[in-house]
Amino acid sequence: MTTWVRYSHLGKNSFGILAGEKIKVHEGELFEQPTATGETLSCHDVTLLPPCEPTKMLALWNNFHQRAEVEGLTKPAHPLYFVKVNSCFATNGQPIRQPASYSGPVVFEGELGVVIGKCCHQVAVNEVDEYIFGYTCVNDVTAKDIMKADPSFVQWSRAKGFDTFGVFGPGIVTGIEPDVLEVKTLVNGQKKQHYPINDMFYRPREIVSMLSQDMTLNPGDVIACGTSIGTEPMPAGCTVEIVIDGVGILKNTFQSP
Repeated sequence: MTTWVRYSHLGKNSFGILAGEKIKVHEGELFEQPTATGETLSCHDVTLLPPCEPTKMLALWNNFHQRAEVEGLTKPAHPLYFVKVNSCFATNGQPIRQPASYSGPVVFEGELGVVIGKCCHQVAVNEVDEYIFGYTCVNDVTAKDIMKADPSFVQWSRAKGFDTFGVFGPGIVTGIEPDVLEVKTLVNGQKKQHYPINDMFYRPREIVSMLSQDMTLNPGDVIACGTSIGTEPMPAGCTVEIVIDGVGILKNTFQSP
């Protein structure tokens, strides 16, 4: 198991392997067999960046048995998803900001994220592991009241695409089995969500395979696998943590005027 992070240090962006409180600096391309430089940096001397630079984040809706049961939904015939634009990305330690143009509730959604490692198009499920680089934590933030503000059109992109609403990180973990993971969300230390990945209608490998039939997935693209019950609006000034044992802790504060 390896955790990769991206960071800024002395005005330069780079990446490496997390080792306790140190980062083993690497060079080259993250998804193309990077090499270690032999240099190490203290985590306290760098600023973390999103651990990769996706061209897009695809995020699922209605992918959990328990949530579907509560909301009166059924398993969809194909994963249901929307796109979060790349201008909305943020990472661990960065604030989630209330949009200036919106004063309604802003909701957290703790999720597992799949990071694509190489160009993926029409890939069979038994070949998917060759295309998945690793896994990360995601907070799929949503301006709830915008979703159905216009009865003629559900505004997925606007409600979920504000700056800082696509939070993921702090790193990408390789060499783990995703189907045994559990996702927890804490708000000011209080547990709000706790659900197993194996409650998904479509598990991570199936999701990647099926979405790759629809469109090309590029190296660095992130798929947020959906969330279960327990999502709530974030109170102003709160701290939100997405905790996935074996993957990491994604921690942010919510700033509201």
